[in-house]
This record gives sequence, structure tokens and C-alpha cells, in this order.
Amino acid sequence: MRESTTASGDAIIAKARQALDVDGYLELSWTGSFAHYLDIVRRNPKVTRSAFERSYEMILSCGTREYVDNKKKIVHYTFFDDENVGGQDAIYGLDIPLMKLVNMFKSAAKRYGTEKRVILLHGPVGSSKSTIARLLKRGLEEYSRRPEGALYTFGWVRDLDDPDNVVPCPMHEEPLRLVPDHLRPMFATQLSEDRKEDDNPIRIEGDLCPFCRQEFRDALGRYNGDWTRVLNHIRVRRLLLSSQDRVGIGTFQPKDEKNQDSTELTGDINYRKIAEYGSDSDPRAFNFDGEFNIANRGLVEFIEVLKLDVAFLYDLLGARQEHRIKPKKFAQTQIDEVIIGHTNEAEFKRLQNNEFMEALRD
Repeated sequence: MRESTTASGDAIIAKARQALDVDGYLELSWTGSFAHYLDIVRRNPKVTRSAFERSYEMILSCGTREYVDNKKKIVHYTFFDDENVGGQDAIYGLDIPLMKLVNMFKSAAKRYGTEKRVILLHGPVGSSKSTIARLLKRGLEEYSRRPEGALYTFGWVRDLDDPDNVVPCPMHEEPLRLVPDHLRPMFATQLSEDRKEDDNPIRIEGDLCPFCRQEFRDALGRYNGDWTRVLNHIRVRRLLLSSQDRVGIGTFQPKDEKNQDSTELTGDINYRKIAEYGSDSDPRAFNFDGEFNIANRGLVEFIEVLKLDVAFLYDLLGARQEHRIKPKKFAQTQIDEVIIGHTNEAEFKRLQNNEFMEALRD
């Protein structure tokens, strides 16, 4: 008679249970009030970093080494060795181009102006353009799970009697954006009290997305302008970037012109909810799920970016130069993300020779 394998199955599950990191899961799933988040900011102001600052420090966190080649000092960034997965996507022989790329991240992190540019990788087939973008996306995912790469977002508790029913911000925005403009200088000063003068200052910048503005206005009206009571409806949570879940990491690829429009970048109307909210200009009846929306706080990759239709390029320029996108029927919405595209050499040369694409060339 064949012996039952139930016991061995239980043993395997028991062994798997021992390998689980429950404490780590709880840390990554942290939720708390807005006041708790302010305590986190005071202890670790880096949670408020911009997307470029986070990306640059993510690359540096893996370490560097220097060597001399033809009397030139070259910096090798260990991040591009992809040691976490055994060098599966390791890049060889491109230390100088990678130095230039990291320098661009550095200047964008310090707000020298390159944060208003699209990063364009171009070169022949097999020159690691897609691999570099893939490394950056995977690196940000892993970095957001580490204590030094932590970042946070928030959601809305519409009914305080049901605190577990939280509606998340669709664009994973920084919780400090909830602070009204006239209170921001005071908050920045208070949060920076214990910081050294050479540290980067805490900045409270940007406006809420249309969805959160609507929720904020409704709550503020309910409490007759008492902003402190509005905070009772805020639940802050740890944000984990994920390409598969489309959280903070976006990818856009050109398709047939007849089957693609710019709403794939900036979101579209949710017609099912129009009956519930009565208007197609109500932000609660809109899906803020375009690639620009979901990539907020992280990175969006444009595959074969120069093959995009002109309508997409207009959205791309506005997103980069103004850090704003224009969802249908809503005001311009602020975004904070790295935009990186790649293309082949032939498309790049055609762009250089196209006088009508001056803005994009710049």
C-alpha cells in the first residue's frame, strides 16, 4: 500500500514557515496617522526625496570603485553589475556612458536643470539600452523595500466608523502635499529643527491630484475649514514600488496608431461611475491609471520613444519640462518621476535632422 505523504507535506510547510520574515512584512505594510508620519519625517527626512534624488542615491548605495584608463579617472558603479541576481543583467564595457548617465541623475537630484529633460538612451542594437532601463526599474523596486529607500503615500477614510475602508490616492502622492500652502513654511521649519545646515532642506512642494483635491474639499467643508480634523481621515502607508503591480514603475510601448491614444498616458473617464457621481468631470469618475499617473514617485520607461505619434510627444514634453500632465477634463496635475526613453541610432539621427522637433531635440 502506498504511504500517505501528508506528513512530509506538513514538514515542508513548517520549514517554509520558519523561513518567513513576518516582522519584515509588517514593517513593509506599515500604516499610521499623519502625525505618525511627521515623526518619521523628523527621524528620517529622506523619505520625502524626489524621484531623481531617490534614484541617484539608489545607484550610489551599491558602492563605486575607481580606476585609471588612458590617464583618465573612471568611476565604476557597482549597481550596474547586477550582483543581487548573480549578474544576470550586468553591463560590461560601458563605464564612461554610465558615468555620464549617473552624472545626469546627480545634477537632476540637485535641481541643476537636468530634471527637466527626458533621459534618452540611443545606440545600435545590443548596446544595453533596454538593460539599463530594466536595471533601474528593478533597482527602484528593491530599494523601496529597504529601510534607506522607504517612501510613503496615503489614502482616505471616508467614514470614520469604518476605518479599515481606505480609498488610496491613485497617484501615490507624498503625504506632505496635504499641508495647505500657508502652513508649509512653518511645517518645513519645524521638521528641520534638528537637522544640520549642510543637509538638504525639507521641501513641501506640489499640489494634490484632482481625486485627492476633491476628497480634501469635501472633508474641509464638512469640518467648516478645520484642517486638523480633516487629518483624521488620512491613513499614511508604506509605498512599495512594483512594475508588475503598476505602482511607481510604468512602461509605455508604441503600438498601431488606430489602437492607441494619449489617454494611455494620462488616464481616461470611468463611464460606469458617471451615473454614481453625475458628471464626467468629477475626479471620482475618472481612472488615473495612465502610465504617467501610476509612475508618479518612481520611473516611467518609453520603449522606442521616437516612434511615438506627435500627440504623445506633446504630453511627454509637458511632463518633463513642466512636471505636469493634463488628464482629460481636469487641470494640469503635478508629477514627480524619472522619464527615460530609448531608441535606435537611425531614429535618433532622424530627430537631429528634423527642424520641426526643436523642443524635443533640446
